[in-house]
Amino acid sequence: MMMRAVEKARSLSLAAQFALAGGIVIVLSMILVGRTVALRIEESVVRNAALTSAQYIDSIIAPLSQDIAEADRLSPGARRALDEIFKGSPFGDRVVSYKLWTPGGRIVYASDPHLTGQSFEISTGLSSALNGVVHASFEDLNDEEDKGELALGIPLLEIYSPIREVWSGKVIGVAEFYENATQLQIDLTAARRNAWVTVAAVFSAIGALLYLIVLGGSRTIERQRHALDERMHDLAALSDYNRTLRERVQSASARSSAMNDQALRRLAGDLHDGPAQLLGFAALRLDKLRDAVGTNPEIDAIERAVKDAIREVRTISRGISLPDIANRGACEIVRGVVEAHQARSRTEVAFTCDVAEGATLSPAIKICLYRFAQEGLNNAWRHAEGRGQDVRLTNSGGRLRLAVRDRGPGFGAVGRTDDGGDHGMGLSGLQDRVESLGGTLTRRNLPEGGAELAMELETA
Repeated sequence: MMMRAVEKARSLSLAAQFALAGGIVIVLSMILVGRTVALRIEESVVRNAALTSAQYIDSIIAPLSQDIAEADRLSPGARRALDEIFKGSPFGDRVVSYKLWTPGGRIVYASDPHLTGQSFEISTGLSSALNGVVHASFEDLNDEEDKGELALGIPLLEIYSPIREVWSGKVIGVAEFYENATQLQIDLTAARRNAWVTVAAVFSAIGALLYLIVLGGSRTIERQRHALDERMHDLAALSDYNRTLRERVQSASARSSAMNDQALRRLAGDLHDGPAQLLGFAALRLDKLRDAVGTNPEIDAIERAVKDAIREVRTISRGISLPDIANRGACEIVRGVVEAHQARSRTEVAFTCDVAEGATLSPAIKICLYRFAQEGLNNAWRHAEGRGQDVRLTNSGGRLRLAVRDRGPGFGAVGRTDDGGDHGMGLSGLQDRVESLGGTLTRRNLPEGGAELAMELETA
């Protein structure tokens, strides 16, 4: 569930994501700030009201309460004066109840006669006042002695004000009184409402401004992303076209190479069946002519020339002819070239093949393997005198690699050329053939001496 919600949120635009996350943060911040401001306003209003009342008590009621410094009770005159103050003055009109405490937690006088003379556990507010600090609380009537005030059912401001000894300033008691806070409650409600409205307006304005900024950036990013997607689409289409074109070029090159080899095969057959046969017939006629005229230096010279021509034609025919490789595998094709080279050159060639039997190869690749092995071994025999000839055929990860090595002087050595010799096609022709199939041809000198000619083709 959570993962789906996260994935759905990620699919939204940047502006929508900001509106979602920023809205949550702004609402939580607004609640936190609003509550803090409302509490600070309430504390400030309550404290100011308490201090005003405490000043009145300190100036009017404290002189009448000096008796509690000597005894835990008030004189009859002091009680009568307090009753008159709380019943016949504007201050008394606001006060619905009052108590006078001694430092020991005993009520020496109260508006409720039943509380006079009783002792209670010292509350937090009473403790603060005994320490000389005015304490006030709004609608907090949880103490045991507050049951009567709680039963009134009206909002009350509870104030604890210290009573000090006139001449020494020592706290000799506490005056606790409860003011009717109906108007205060109305004022606090209005102040809280105004505070919440102000905080909400400020945070909404900030959120809206930030959203507009992010919205502008999000639209810019979306336009750039759309443009990038279009370019990527165009590049993908171009890449597909280039790949199709490359495949067509390679296919055409492969067909051209196959046709060229077929033409060479026909040429080899024509040489063998045409000029070679005619030269053979001429050699037979020269033998009969010698029988008729006897020994003749001119006839001997002509016969030698004719036989040399026959050998030359047959050598050329064998060099350009291509055996039947259509039904052979890669290992069998290269092994056939190796064996033919060993028989012709009378040299040793090490051969290793790591290609699975039955691997499907196109006719063009088979022809390329045959010609590459043939040309590579011819170069190794000609430039390295057949030393260290080594042919390795592998197929790994869809890459077919054929390498021919020798222990000769290496590429770049004085006197070494790789132009194809008498009947070969040369490295340039090999490279064209390999690259036409999408492969690469490399040549390098080996660290231990000698040279390596290698080709790689993709077969997957």
